[in-house]
Amino acid sequence: MDDRIQVWVGDITTLKVDAIVNAANTQLAGGGGVDGAIHRAAGAEELQAACRKIGGCATGHAVMTPGFRLPAKAIIHTVGPVWQGGDQGEPGKLRSCYSEVMTLAVREGFRSIAFPAISCGVYGYPKEQAVAIAVDEVERCLETYLMFKRVIFVCFDQPMAELYRAALAQAT
Repeated sequence: MDDRIQVWVGDITTLKVDAIVNAANTQLAGGGGVDGAIHRAAGAEELQAACRKIGGCATGHAVMTPGFRLPAKAIIHTVGPVWQGGDQGEPGKLRSCYSEVMTLAVREGFRSIAFPAISCGVYGYPKEQAVAIAVDEVERCLETYLMFKRVIFVCFDQPMAELYRAALAQAT
């Protein structure tokens, strides 16, 4: 396991990092889960206005807004795939979310980033599979992007954190 990777249980909106990642919808319209929490904590009106200017985000891609009222400098929004059984390109789209976010963060000069469990809520992606992709892609990116000091996988609960810890232990 890369010692720059951490697993943390708690509220992603409280972290003082260069960027937090939002598991957004294609309209960047706010919603439930982590997306709704980020919109509320950042200041819904300001964040919604910034998202409207962007106009949306395709599945597997990433866009950025300021962090507004968050302790993070920026919010990188990415749209994970909705699980449809696994044969509709979901693994590649999910992997692309992590890759696109990391690439955008590098372009911005960020050194610390926090990820939620993308697509694991209402999008229904099987958690074990999603975590394996997340860990694999972030570790792959860290081999190239040496400037990162800290990548945090933020979990809503302890069982999810254990999935990340197990995947990270297997990766060593």
